[in-house]
Amino acid sequence: MSRLIAVRSAFHDECDRLGTVLRTLDRADLDRPTRCTPWTVADLLAHLRTGANRLADMLRDTPPGPAQVDAAGYFGAAKFTRQVDADRIESARSEAARHRRDAPPAGPGTVLDADFDRAWRATLSAVDAHPADRVVRTRHGDAMTVTEFLRTRVVEVGVHGLDLAEALDRPPWLTPTAARLIADLLTGGRALPAHLGWDRLTLIRKATGRSPRSRAEQDALDAADVRLLSFGG
Repeated sequence: MSRLIAVRSAFHDECDRLGTVLRTLDRADLDRPTRCTPWTVADLLAHLRTGANRLADMLRDTPPGPAQVDAAGYFGAAKFTRQVDADRIESARSEAARHRRDAPPAGPGTVLDADFDRAWRATLSAVDAHPADRVVRTRHGDAMTVTEFLRTRVVEVGVHGLDLAEALDRPPWLTPTAARLIADLLTGGRALPAHLGWDRLTLIRKATGRSPRSRAEQDALDAADVRLLSFGG
């Protein structure tokens, strides 16, 4: 299986699973706070919808030149400046407010499920129309291949899915294909120290700050050269 096929499968699986969850939400669910302060569930879902569609928009632009960064580099803390983070937060809140205005007066209190479904499927259609090494420019100004940028979308949907599950008081729904891809990104494909005894979900929680790390655990991650990803909040 080529890398793009594997990444595409993980993106499809995780987005499809999230879409199933979205169809079960009501308006009260959308108002719940999340760990991604100050976002509510609605705000975080709007952020994910925008992120899921970002690659489709990027592929409409002229290729910028050779790729400069991989998926792990995309999540470097230095990219998330105070202004970038503020713009990201406000954009999601504005998008969520628009969805609330468009919501039907009765029944499920969200149109996010259909909108999210259109977004991620449009991205896959766009990806399928281009070669795996097609280069795009990110919102940070970096040049990345389609394959590497799609990997960042799996990370976003998968890790923020953990945030949503926590906010909704539901068990995590991270899919096996997405868990494998995110774990491999964190470890560079290397095995974790056996004494940690972590499964992929635990690794992802620990490495992204969703679960606390002890000093000994941090030392083990440093020794194993595990990448700690920054989400800007």
